[in-house]
Parts: sequence; C-alpha cells; structure tokens
Amino acid sequence: MSALQSLSRSFETAARAAGRSTSVFLKDAGQGLLEVCHNSLALVGLAVVALSLFFASRADVRHQLEERAFDWLQSRQEARQVVPAEDSPQALATALTERDAVARATAADPRALDRQQSNVANWLSRRYRVAPEPLSRLVQEAWAVGQRAKVEPTLILSIMAIESGFNPFAQSSVGAQGLMQVLTRVHDEKYVAFGGNHAAFDPVTNLRVGVQVLKECISRAGSLEGGLRYYVGAANLADDGGYAGKVLAEQAYLRQVAAGQRVAFNAPLIPVPPTVPAALPAEAASAAPPAAPSAPGHAPVREASGDQRVAFR
Repeated sequence: MSALQSLSRSFETAARAAGRSTSVFLKDAGQGLLEVCHNSLALVGLAVVALSLFFASRADVRHQLEERAFDWLQSRQEARQVVPAEDSPQALATALTERDAVARATAADPRALDRQQSNVANWLSRRYRVAPEPLSRLVQEAWAVGQRAKVEPTLILSIMAIESGFNPFAQSSVGAQGLMQVLTRVHDEKYVAFGGNHAAFDPVTNLRVGVQVLKECISRAGSLEGGLRYYVGAANLADDGGYAGKVLAEQAYLRQVAAGQRVAFNAPLIPVPPTVPAALPAEAASAAPPAAPSAPGHAPVREASGDQRVAFR
C-alpha cells in the first residue's frame, strides 16, 4: 500500500512540475511574442514617418503616386461595372462625356453680381431674350474691362445690344463678327494674343477686342459720337443711319436700370438726335438717306457700299 502511495505522490509531483514548466514556457513565449510585435510596430511606424517626410519633400513623387493610385482605383471601378453594348444609350453617354466642358461655358451666377450689375443683366436678359447666366458673365466682363479701359460699361453693353443682339456668332454682310461685330480681317493682329482669328467667336475675347477698337475710334474722332461713327464705318458719310443715336439711347436706358429706376423691357429704341457738324464732307453731300431704325436687338442696317465706309473697326 505504501508503494502505491509513494508512486501516486511521485506522479503528482511530476505533474505539478510539468505544469509549472509549461506555464513558464507559455509566459516566456507570450512575452517574447509581445516584444517582437512591439518592436515590429515601432519599425513600421518609423518607416511610415520616414516615407511621409520623404513624400512631403518630393511633391513630384507624391503627385505621381496619387495619379497611379487614382488610375488604379478608377480601373477597378470600371472593371466592376457592367460594360454596356456599343449601341446602347449608356455607351453613347460614356463616349460623349467631357467632365471639364463647363470650363468653356461663358456663364456666371447672377447672384454673384452686385446690385447695379444684377439690375442690368436681368433687364437685358428680358429685353433680348437671352439666358441670364451668359449675360451675367458679359456684364461682369464689361464692368471689369470698362474700368480698365476707362469706358462706361453701359456703353460697351449698348454696342453689343445694337450690333448683335448678344449673338456671339453673328456676322454682317461685310464680315463684322461676334458680339461687338469687329471686322476680324482688319483687326486680326489684335486676335494674335488670344490664339488667332477664331477667338472672335469667343464672347469674352470679342468684347475685349471690341473695346480696344472702340477706344481707338473715340481717340481718332475726338468725341464719343464721332467715335461711334468711326466704329460703325460711317466716318466719311453724311449720316450713320441712326447708329450712334440708337447706341446712346440704349445706354440711357441702361444707366437708368443700373440706378434702380424702372424701365420697361419693351421700351422703344428712340435714337438720340445726333450733333450736326458745322460742315459735312463734299463727297458725303449726296449720300443715301438713312436706313430705318431697327428693332431692339438687331444690328443696324448697312446699305452703303464697302468703299463708302471707313473700314476701321
């Protein structure tokens, strides 16, 4: 019996010793693993900090990585999408998509204008049946360019109204083009700074070139009314067909609108009587009678031949 008890005690002692050994082993292994993980995370953190500092100092490398990451994400997104059939509406819409097309639009938020500009843009929009957004952009530009060129913005807008009715693609029989009906072939050097003659059909560019031509005309004539006669090409004619009077009449309306006065959208365009010069050129004495005044929004009728008018604008 004593032998069995002795054997049992030996077994229990061995079991306790094995348990302690196992506990110590697991504890040491756990501590070692924790230490390894801690050191690994510290190394990863240091690597992240080092890479962040490197990319912060190398904008070109960072930009390339961002582009590659974006391209990869975009390709993954496209791969997940179902490819539509070539003749489906979705395929056509995808083929015609151009996300930066809005950059070409000549438009501005009417709410971004000040009170004067907003009054003028709203009135012109109603009068000439043009969307307020592009007109707001033109009004903004007329104010900015007018301040720079020392030309009243209402005069610039009045010329656009009478010349083209705010049609940026208008062209006269003698080749005057765009909003302000500038003779592109005469002033092609002014379009060089804007990329070439096709810029005549960009509304903002046409406005800027037109103001340059208008300033030259006024300086050459020595007066606003005389400058308008040069601008329309009637400097050597006895009559400009009422052009200067119509421009000044439209400007008078715009001044009232800008000041907050009420002016009917369909107010008649009654030309301001021109100042009669002291003496008319002899060659203009037999000029044809003036053309009938045109309705608001239409360019004045030009019946004189090209050799009668000064091709200045």
